[in-house]
Amino acid sequence: MKVRRLGRELALGALYQVDVIGAHLPVALEHAEQLILSRESEDQRVKLPVGKRRRRAQRPPERLEDARRFAAELATTALEHIGELDEIIGRYAEGWTLSRMASVDRNILRLALSEMIHFPDIPVSVSIDEAVSLAKEYSTDESGKFVNGILGAFAREGDLVKAEQ
Repeated sequence: MKVRRLGRELALGALYQVDVIGAHLPVALEHAEQLILSRESEDQRVKLPVGKRRRRAQRPPERLEDARRFAAELATTALEHIGELDEIIGRYAEGWTLSRMASVDRNILRLALSEMIHFPDIPVSVSIDEAVSLAKEYSTDESGKFVNGILGAFAREGDLVKAEQ
C-alpha cells in the first residue's frame, strides 16, 4: 500500500474518533494505527474470497513512519481548519446538515477538502479519487457518490480542476 493511502486511512480513523468520542488526536492516531494494522493481519490470516480481500503489501517500517507523519499532518490541518471545512461541506451538501451526515462521510470530506485546499503538491483529482475510495471502503457505495458530488462541485466552482491541468 502506498504511503499516502495508509496515511489517509490513519487520519480518517483518528478524525472519526476525535469527532465521535472527543479523543485527543495523538491518542486517536495511535489507536487508528493499531486497528488498521490488526485488521490487515486478520485479512492475511483469514482466507477471504478474492473480491473481499484488502490488497496490501507488507510495509517496511520506514514507510510506516512516513505514513504516520502524513496522517498526523493531514489530521492536524483538518482540525485546525475544521470551521472553514464544515462551512464548505454545508454549502455543497444540499439538503444535508453536518449533524445528519454519517460521521465517516463527514470526516472523509474534511480530509479531502483539507488536502485540496492546504496541500498544493497533491493533485485535486487524486484527493477526490482517494476520498471516494475511502467512502466506498469504510461507508457505502452511495457514500462514494455523495462524497464525489460534493468534492467535484467544490473543485469545479473553485476552478481547482483547471488549475491542476
